[in-house]
Order: sequence, then C-alpha cells, then structure tokens
Amino acid sequence: MFIYVLGLAVFAQGTSEFMLSGLVPGIADDLSVPVGAAASLTSAYAIGMIIGAPVMAVLSARWPRRRALAGFLAAFVVVHVLGAITADFVLLFATRIVAAIVNAGFLAVAMSVATALAHPAKQGRATAVLLSGITLSCVAGVPAGALLGDWAGWRSAFWAVAALCLPALAFVFRSAPADAAGRRDVSIRREARALRSRRAQRALVLAVLVNGATFATFAYLAVIATEVADLPAGGVPVLLAAFGVGAFIGVTVAGRVGDAKLRPAVCVLPVGWAALAVAGAHAAPLFALAVVQGALSFGVGSALVGRVLRVAADAPSLSGAFATVALNVGAFLGPLTAAVATRAAVDYRAAPWVSAVLAAAAIGVIGVRRRGSSRTPRVPR
Repeated sequence: MFIYVLGLAVFAQGTSEFMLSGLVPGIADDLSVPVGAAASLTSAYAIGMIIGAPVMAVLSARWPRRRALAGFLAAFVVVHVLGAITADFVLLFATRIVAAIVNAGFLAVAMSVATALAHPAKQGRATAVLLSGITLSCVAGVPAGALLGDWAGWRSAFWAVAALCLPALAFVFRSAPADAAGRRDVSIRREARALRSRRAQRALVLAVLVNGATFATFAYLAVIATEVADLPAGGVPVLLAAFGVGAFIGVTVAGRVGDAKLRPAVCVLPVGWAALAVAGAHAAPLFALAVVQGALSFGVGSALVGRVLRVAADAPSLSGAFATVALNVGAFLGPLTAAVATRAAVDYRAAPWVSAVLAAAAIGVIGVRRRGSSRTPRVPR
C-alpha cells in the first residue's frame, strides 16, 4: 500500500515536470517574457533533476526515511505555491530548479525504500509502480494540466499540483514504515565504487541512450503531428495521450518480467523509430507507432532502472539517484541533438532518425556486454 502512496506523489511530480509544454504561451503572456524564455523553464527542471539526484541522495542518506520523504514532498508543495503566486519570472525559474532538485531527492529515496520493502523477486514491480506514476502523468496529468491552464490560467495548474501532493504527504507522515530509517553506516566512497563497476556503467549508459532516443522524438511529436501529418491542433493531445498509454503498458509489463527481455526490446527500438520517421506523415501509422514506441521506450527505461538497482546493490543510497540522473541526461541531450538535426535537415522527421541512431547505439552497448561476458577464462591444465 505504501508503495502506491509513493506512486501518487511521483504522479504529481511527473505532472509538474511535463505540464510546462502546455502552459508556455500563458506564462509568456502573463509575465511579459518571450516564448523562448518561458520554454526554458523545461530545461531548468531537467538541469535541476540532473544536479539534484546525486546531491540530495548523498545529503539524505543518513536521514530517517520518513523525514526525508516528507521533507522533500513538503518542499515540493511550497515551491509550487510560490510559483503560483509570483509575478517575477526569475523567481518562477528558481522555483522550477528547486522543485526539480527536491523531486530528484524524493525519487531517489522512494526507490531505495520501495526496493528495501519489496521481496527481491518483486523489486522490479515495486520500481515499476513508482515509474508508472510518471507515465500516468503523461496520460492524464499533463492533458488535465493543459486543460486547466486554458480554463483557469497557468497558475491554476501549479495550485493543482500542490494540492495533489497533500494526500501523499499526509500518508507519508502516517504510513512510512517505522523500520525504514536512514543507514548510519553509509559509505559514499564504497557506494561510488559499486557504481563504477562495468555492469552498472553499461546500464547507466544504456539508460542515457534509450531515454535520449525517447525524448528526441517526444519533444517533436506535436510538431510532427501538425506540420508533417497535417493533424488538426485538437489531435495533438490525443496523440500524446496515445504515447502515454503505450508508456503505461510498457512500464506495467516491465514490472512483471524485469530485464529478462531487455535485449530483444532494445533491438526493436531503432526499427520502430525509423518506421515513425518514414511513415509519420500519415495519421494511422503515426498513432500506432506512438503507442508501440511509448510502450517499448518506457518499458526498457523501467527495466534499466531495475537493472541499475540490481547490479549496484552495494550502492542502495546512490543507485536510484544515478539511474534518475542517467534518464534525465538522456531527456536533456536527446531533444538538444534532435534540434540540431531538424535545423540542419529542415525536416522535423529528422528527430525520429536521431532516436533511431541513439537506440542503435544502445544495441552496440549491449553487444559489447555480451561479447565481454562470453569470454570465459581458460582453465590451465
């Protein structure tokens, strides 16, 4: 039950992270800033997640788990209230960075608690419950935030996220397991050594490449829909929701099978992105591939988080944080690479080609791992 409470909080935080895409015009108009400046709020959140995950994981490693979870979640509520009432864009920008930092801290602690509470055979499912909060935010939270922003202004979406966190905060205070205390014997140096193992490093690189491929196209999915497939503007939320539905299915399946089917799924990813680049000009295949690629991408991403936690079991305080960093590095670099490619090609379909290349590179990383693992040492006679 407690893991689902954490999932509710992750849902609220995921909604906050992604909802800016539908609120940019309203923020720009209300605060009298250029659209590009308002759009930079998304980058601010990604940077905050990348910086915040390892820093907050280290700082909170010895805190009681209940205090850490409640503190991060309470800070998340406060900065959203500040964001909802401010008329200063600089302060709003700062609240996005702080929100991302405490979000990263909460997610790192929540992952360690979820895996500690779950039976070893069900740790993948526990991780999937947390990550399903993010995928559900894509399906329901982000469209709802956009509709609320259109109906009552962008500030109402910030108020809604703060309100959504309150029940989770109350449950954390009441239901956090008493034995989930911070570890007093934490050795950051020892945990860092565990994360430098080849298996952990490969899993983290895979997470960067796969999530980079995911967000290289996701960032341009709305533009591909309207400018390439000639869909009406009203079709964009439906397309994004279709991608989110696929993502939820993928995370749910990954939670049941773990990383056992990781290699075949990664091998299919570049084919799907290439198919979207070729057939994305037509509505039917665009919608179908959005569901398929959403399922594969988020399913593989969820399995990779589980793999990082498993192969870096000697780094219980930092493994979840660095998995979060890897995913967000990919989410930051993927759209950046796609922006360069689409500008050079003068074609938005260059974005899924970037995704195909990044996913193909992930296959190469898996191939290196398999070749390395197949070399068994000779036994001297």
